Amino acid sequence: MHAQIVLFDGFDPLDVVAPYEVLYAGGTASTGALTVELVSAEGPREVVSGTGALTLRATGTLDPRAADLIVVPGASGRVGEPGEVPDVDAGEGEWRQDEFVPVLLGRALTTPLPALLKKALDDPTVTVATVCGGSLIPAMAGLLEGRHATTHHLGLDMLDATGVHAVRARVVDDGNLVSGAGVTSGLDLGLHLLERELGPRIAHAVETLFAHERRSTVWRATGPAPATL
Repeated sequence: MHAQIVLFDGFDPLDVVAPYEVLYAGGTASTGALTVELVSAEGPREVVSGTGALTLRATGTLDPRAADLIVVPGASGRVGEPGEVPDVDAGEGEWRQDEFVPVLLGRALTTPLPALLKKALDDPTVTVATVCGGSLIPAMAGLLEGRHATTHHLGLDMLDATGVHAVRARVVDDGNLVSGAGVTSGLDLGLHLLERELGPRIAHAVETLFAHERRSTVWRATGPAPATL
């Protein structure tokens, strides 16, 4: 199994590093059953995050034909005050420090990333996983209408407005679409994917190594609907 974690200008580093470490450790624990790499839609390059200009290197090109699992992070930037509107020119040109998160996500929509994610989502053998605001990229591209997903709690209304069934849960499993909520949910997302794809013993070994216990129940659209509590 091969996983590709996507980098784009302004990405949130923890959204990337948390699942990367979990999946990489899972590959080690399974003696190579899982491999993972950092990629971008444009190919190998240095990619600047939205956190203090921290830079990571994409060593490959996002390729839904080569990947079994694609992980899309959210962006790191300004949330803004209530009613504050981003500068209309903020998304022009190259990345700038302290840009608004919606601007960074919107800029990602102008790259080849949405088209590549569509290819992945159209292929039932490929799982697309998102962390935090990462679910908003395919959602805003119109790729998740009618699907169940989650995102950072500040973005749930935006996610719902795209036609997604937004779920207030830490991890949502909707088949070949798996999404995590807040930034640290990347750890729980990664461990869930390990358990789902490589089994609970591998996931438990990594969970023990990282001294991290998964939080909350993974939400799925199965079983009876609960009564109002």
